[in-house]
Amino acid sequence: SYFDPIMIWVLCLSSLRDAKGQYLFDLLCHHLNLLEKDYFGIRFVDPDKQRHWLEFTKSVVKQLRSQPPFTMCFRVKFYPADPAALKEEITRYLVFLQIKRDLYHGRLLCKTSDAALLAAYILQAEIGDYDSGKHPEGYSSKFQFFPKHSEKLERKIAEIHKTELSGQTPATSELNFLRKAQTLETYGVDPHPCKDVSGNAAFLAFTPFGFVVLQGNKRVHFIKWNEVTKLKFEGKTFYLYVSQKEEKKIILTYFAPTPEACKHLWKCGIENQAFYKLEKSSQVRTVSSSNLFFKGSRFRYSGRVAKEVMESSAKIKREPPEIHRAGMVPSRSCPSITHGPRLSSVPRTRRRAVHISIMEGLESLRDSAHSTPVRSSSHGDTFLPHVRSSRTDSNERVAVIADEAYSPADSVLPTPVAEHSLELMLLSRQINGATCSIEEEKESEASTPTATEVEALGGELRALCQGHGGPEEEQVNKFVLSVLRLLLVTMGLLFVLLLLLIILTESDLDIAFFRDIRQTPEFEQFHYQYFCPLRRWFACKIRSVVSLLIDT
Repeated sequence: SYFDPIMIWVLCLSSLRDAKGQYLFDLLCHHLNLLEKDYFGIRFVDPDKQRHWLEFTKSVVKQLRSQPPFTMCFRVKFYPADPAALKEEITRYLVFLQIKRDLYHGRLLCKTSDAALLAAYILQAEIGDYDSGKHPEGYSSKFQFFPKHSEKLERKIAEIHKTELSGQTPATSELNFLRKAQTLETYGVDPHPCKDVSGNAAFLAFTPFGFVVLQGNKRVHFIKWNEVTKLKFEGKTFYLYVSQKEEKKIILTYFAPTPEACKHLWKCGIENQAFYKLEKSSQVRTVSSSNLFFKGSRFRYSGRVAKEVMESSAKIKREPPEIHRAGMVPSRSCPSITHGPRLSSVPRTRRRAVHISIMEGLESLRDSAHSTPVRSSSHGDTFLPHVRSSRTDSNERVAVIADEAYSPADSVLPTPVAEHSLELMLLSRQINGATCSIEEEKESEASTPTATEVEALGGELRALCQGHGGPEEEQVNKFVLSVLRLLLVTMGLLFVLLLLLIILTESDLDIAFFRDIRQTPEFEQFHYQYFCPLRRWFACKIRSVVSLLIDT
């Protein structure tokens, strides 16, 4: 889905029996008319509530271990270092939607003045210039931009929208929004909750500029990508190897909630380091989580790197694609607020879910509406944390980012989520959690597949997935594979030792190394007391078998 309240429910994947993730991703980008697609990815949740990025080199069906219908989300995977420098407006618009979502979920912290400006940019982009005849007093309070609001903030948003942004087009407002968001400390943060060696809670994240650790209301670590030498994990333990100036080496250790969450954190780190640090995709290497090749996990980033993406974007020469923007959705208590035209091809449901058959294509997704959530009256009046400082110098290792602890919504963390959070993600509006109107509830009931429809459409997928076992079977397969690797290595070592023994005892190679070994008393004793009798015994047995075969 888009980053607003739209999700893709893949009800029929008969055409994806053997398709890789790249096929689904390319199909989606084609229907979105998106060329600068390397910044984006597809995220899904497994039956254990662990979130994953769809791997483009692996089968789609094998990665989605849950029962159909499958739910996946289209997201920004690699945040551009300078989003305002993106070549096409459609790409900037999609990044704008993602950052707007981050702002709402508390992943992007900012001080009050910045918060008001960002919200005003969103208002200007989606409802246009202020019109006293259409926008009554307190109109900005009807919409939810942040986890929490205050009346003072709402008045400031309306004031900026009225007086400072008049005349700005949606594209200009979105561009200004991106320029402002890019300056914030937590821009591009996809937080992974962990604990440090002392048991204190922390959030780990990979940004365009490096590795970040947020703890409480501070950024306790900021490691540039060129200082990160190795990423490793064992079970729930994640290790980051850092090499700084004066050959100072540091190992940062953190503990993830589950082994699966730790592996996901490690894979995200490998991909981000390759994307932002390397000069060419040909420099990408397969990375192992262990020093022994028969143990641990191996992973390889399969896409292009940031520098290649920028060079490719500069060569784009085409007419700018049409962007279907939609205005804000008015609440019933504020019927006079204008909103953009809605396309009848996609019904507006409580989560604006788009039920798409891949066989029929994804045309409806490109024309879907993307709007800022209407604020529910049940929300509190307190506002999000106030940031003490703006972006600090990159050399500063500790920076205060907020008066309160960094605490993004549980439902957007890429780690196991609670039951109620998962239900909210799949059954309610993806980014706002606001209450829905009666009309929206009816549309949701009308457009959501019934159990019978889901069973009928998912029957074929179940048949496709019969050969793919559950989590327990996959764990057994991994164990068997690890044992087979160990046996293979052991047999290889034994073969090498046997070959060396034969060379020592049977060959006439006059090499100093071999000569020294042959002259030792221990080797002579082994040769005459053990090896020669064993050789005669084998020769006797072989002659007996040959004689038996000749007689028969």
